[in-house]
Amino acid sequence: MQALPDFKRVVTGHDSAGQAVVALCGPTTNNFPLKAVPGTVFYEVWNSPTSPAPLDNGDDPTNQPLQLSPGPLGSVIRVVDIPPDSVQNQVSAEDAAAAFAEIGQAHAGTGKCDSKHKLMHRTETLDYGIVTEGEVWLVLDGEDVHLKRGDIVVQRGTNHAWSNRTEHMARMVFILLDGRYAEQLKEMQV
Repeated sequence: MQALPDFKRVVTGHDSAGQAVVALCGPTTNNFPLKAVPGTVFYEVWNSPTSPAPLDNGDDPTNQPLQLSPGPLGSVIRVVDIPPDSVQNQVSAEDAAAAFAEIGQAHAGTGKCDSKHKLMHRTETLDYGIVTEGEVWLVLDGEDVHLKRGDIVVQRGTNHAWSNRTEHMARMVFILLDGRYAEQLKEMQV
């Protein structure tokens, strides 16, 4: 399995005269390789605790434990490396549960022994997912969708998983926004 290329994070800010400057430039500093799912790595790029987002020269908000979803009214942008299913499918139901505990949201995992994918999950978020390397399949309760580099998914709080059915690593960029289920969907939650 070949490693994916490094990427650079550039964060802007303002100097004391109000001029635009580069505040941070280089690799992400808060990365989380999942112990329960070898090969899966979360690269935390940035997050905001509220909306509207504070536009300031504050410290890097990613210097905290990994949390799958943003906080109330918050947002997250991250990069995730997704290993082939030949690695992911070796994960037991217990490992899948451990993976969601590792990413700060044990209750998000919905996968069972008979699920389409052991890493099925659901969060109360609006997620934009962009495939930047490789191929993945969006696994939903009733169907799967093949995605290639450049494809974008708008995931609206649905039960889902990401399946890499190739023997090469895949990478996606995810932007997550705090969301609220419509009343009729609250009653149908899995």
